[in-house]
Amino acid sequence: MGITARGVGLLVAAVVLLGTGFRFAYPELTLLGAAAGAAVGYAALTAAWRPRLVVARRADPDRVARGEPASMTLTVRNAGRLRSANLLAEDRCGSRAVPVPLLRLRPGRDTEVRYDVPTDRRGVVAVGPLRVTRRDPLGLVALARPYGETAPVWVHPRIHPLSAVPTGAGRSLDGRVDGVPHGSITFDSLREYVVGDELRRVHWRTSARVGELMVRENVDTSLPSLVVLLDNRAAAHPHRAGGVAESFESACEAAASVVVAAHRADLPVRLLLVGPEPIEGGPAEVGPLDRLAAAELSDSDDALRAVTTRLRQDRLGDTLIFLTGPGGRDGLGHVGALRGAYPSVVVGVFGAAEPTPAGAGGLVVVDAVDGAQFAAEWDGVRRW
Repeated sequence: MGITARGVGLLVAAVVLLGTGFRFAYPELTLLGAAAGAAVGYAALTAAWRPRLVVARRADPDRVARGEPASMTLTVRNAGRLRSANLLAEDRCGSRAVPVPLLRLRPGRDTEVRYDVPTDRRGVVAVGPLRVTRRDPLGLVALARPYGETAPVWVHPRIHPLSAVPTGAGRSLDGRVDGVPHGSITFDSLREYVVGDELRRVHWRTSARVGELMVRENVDTSLPSLVVLLDNRAAAHPHRAGGVAESFESACEAAASVVVAAHRADLPVRLLLVGPEPIEGGPAEVGPLDRLAAAELSDSDDALRAVTTRLRQDRLGDTLIFLTGPGGRDGLGHVGALRGAYPSVVVGVFGAAEPTPAGAGGLVVVDAVDGAQFAAEWDGVRRW
């Protein structure tokens, strides 16, 4: 609860009048002081009344690429029995305040406000809660309360179309191949029979045991898989413009473009961050584009050594794509050491003032100004 400047002045006047009236036995001053104090008390009681409001919000859509339009529809209903007089409300949309008209809202009625959500920057825009301020008729006391919950709008990096996804060299008993056809040669699991399944795939022993037809589900273990490693260390992206590291934004766009292209080509792909994960739950529970929207720079300078050690031990894929900024070229030696574990290793460097020296660490290096240039040069390195 906050007392306005007018309320503070009236409260001070009440104290002075009461003190003077009692000190010098002036009943008129005492009466005026009591009236002023009573007015402040009445204002506090009036402002303390909590209106019954039901808040609902709907984002359309709640996930967009950077620069695409998104809007929020806010509906506020008066669930009480009294008019919502003397109410001021505003909705929080990131760092912006959006006014919401609630004056004289009748019981059972609602009001709807629709406004645009800023999507000019990648990130997670937190919308809400609704902040309702209750004032007394005299303007002496104001009390602000939150209503409703916060709804996120995920602004993903821009997706640049790639003409083809480099599949690298898949591991095979017959040697390395650039790409392998879809087909199943390795048992993965059992599932129930559906119309159209080939009878030669029926697992008769299990079918007899469970009492229904079960078929084998196979996978192609030679299908190449991609690992996208995004360098989100602050040291890798030292240049700022308006507090934003454009090289990191470009790296996020490149990572999103590769991930989307891989999914469209039905290739397994994993997204890893050098620094800490931005969202609780990690990759298993959050989609890669949401993780890229929430990704932030961290000060974990020694994280690259740790993540390359993990990549060497686990061998998470066949093709490694490392995306970094001008300050990340000092760590290319750690990435180059992974060439024994990953048949194909490509590095994308964004925002560098000068080209990366040829053959740095024995890697294929793509220098790009932004994500669009990286996508344009993708054809030249899509087959390694």
